[in-house]
Amino acid sequence: MGQIVYECLMSLCASLCFGVIFQVRGVKLAFAGLGGLLSWLVFVLCRIPFPANDIPRYFFATIAVTVFSEWCARAFRAPVTLFLAVSLIPLVPGNGIYQTMLLCIRGDTGGAAARCIHTVGIAGALSVGILLVSSSVHLFLTRHYRK
Repeated sequence: MGQIVYECLMSLCASLCFGVIFQVRGVKLAFAGLGGLLSWLVFVLCRIPFPANDIPRYFFATIAVTVFSEWCARAFRAPVTLFLAVSLIPLVPGNGIYQTMLLCIRGDTGGAAARCIHTVGIAGALSVGILLVSSSVHLFLTRHYRK
């Protein structure tokens, strides 16, 4: 339990720092940081139903953080990308990209290919999660305001 709290707090700090770099200010920065905490919390909690494969965990964490970002965008009248870019920072597969390049440099093409495919799978899960929620929200709002 303590490890989960520590990981979530570190995700909050990382998201806040990237929010500062992206020049997010005030309450928006706080909520963007909370989005980073939420993304990692959902990712960790999805270990229970998906212990062997982490790609579904990335997918469901992305869905949760995209819904949160859409809500924040409407609540604060700001672009969704302001919250989404900062909140997704803990889920970015930077280590996978690094490990792929390291294996390439060392000449392990088989290991590099396997790691690359896994990293692309994570990036695909992030993309599909964002696309699914954003498209659904757009369709709902378009139909809602036409009536």
